[in-house]
Amino acid sequence: MRTLILGGARSGKSALAERIAIESGRDVVYIATARAGDAEMHERIAHHRERRPSHWESVEEHLALATALRDRARHDRCVLVDCLTLWLANLLAEQDAPRFERERGALLDVLPTLPGQILIVSNETGLGVVPMGALTRRFVDEAGRLHQELARRCDRVLFVAAGLPLALKGTYG
Repeated sequence: MRTLILGGARSGKSALAERIAIESGRDVVYIATARAGDAEMHERIAHHRERRPSHWESVEEHLALATALRDRARHDRCVLVDCLTLWLANLLAEQDAPRFERERGALLDVLPTLPGQILIVSNETGLGVVPMGALTRRFVDEAGRLHQELARRCDRVLFVAAGLPLALKGTYG
């Protein structure tokens, strides 16, 4: 089962993904993509760490997400990626177009082959106005295209608003 969980900032998407992981009854591997570049981001990361069960395996991977997934996915595991848009921002910040295309393609290629349960959390950024600035527009465009590709490859797609999940593909609950 591959699940894409989309929502806005503070929508409850991470909490939902963590609840699904716990309810799976499987060993959980949590792949964190955030980089703590400032004090506020350190606090956000600490909040996420405190909320997770201590027995979950945690992996920090900022760029090579497909490799991390391939190395850790097993039939008896639930792998939770939080969050895809931070990973995308990390790749775009590298300003290495060939690496961006390679990593994006690798993720899309590996996802359908992975055993076990995969949960991918991502921010839906395309609900507002077209942003000012070329880099911000590129980020929103790339996130939107990536979400569409992932949604095709996932068994279930959930959208979260105000902590409430809405099944866009598949079922929940």
